[in-house]
Amino acid sequence: MKILAIDTATKFLSLGIYVDGSFYEYNLETGPKLSSLLALTIKRTLDALGLGISDLDYFACGLGPGSFTGMRVGLSAMKALSWVARKPLIGVSTLDILALNAGATSRMIIPVVDARRSLIYACFYRNTGNTLKKLSPYMLIAKEELCEKIKSPSLLFGDALNLYRDDILKHTGNAALLDKDQWYPKAHNIIKLALARVKNKKFANLSKINPIYIYPKECQVKRKK
Repeated sequence: MKILAIDTATKFLSLGIYVDGSFYEYNLETGPKLSSLLALTIKRTLDALGLGISDLDYFACGLGPGSFTGMRVGLSAMKALSWVARKPLIGVSTLDILALNAGATSRMIIPVVDARRSLIYACFYRNTGNTLKKLSPYMLIAKEELCEKIKSPSLLFGDALNLYRDDILKHTGNAALLDKDQWYPKAHNIIKLALARVKNKKFANLSKINPIYIYPKECQVKRKK
């Protein structure tokens, strides 16, 4: 089985390829250059493994929440590849991908992603016997409200800590933080989530796979009169 997986909802392009039990992963900080680098990076990575698009069995893509432009660029590219190859595309939440960075822990797992405008994308998880259980909806939340919701020993990580680390620690004395290298999605975690979907044969029609928009203002298109 061969899977190509990407997430483009953050400033990093997280790209992974699964080939018959082996994981290959590449993370590149693209920033505003994502559109020009994405197709080239996918091609070079596949070429390095001697693979073509037709060799892949599944595609997987992070759906956000996160960068509005990044989500659209990544998903559009993966939909195109899925359509050309006539193979299923699996969409997974970027927060779910990020939450797997926590590993085995008894603490509440809370990935926090900068949503700008003084807001945070977040979700609460619990690791129960190597299974990640989602305990809240995907949230667009202010720092103060997030701190009020943290009631038990928690593990926080994500780029929102670049802005709110000190405030969060001040209001949640029982919180621990992961190192910065765990603040962004890892491609092997996209593949893990995709493999679970493959095992359960849970595939959606391409037209039903869309970015996870929590920020209504980011989704509005204003027409000129």
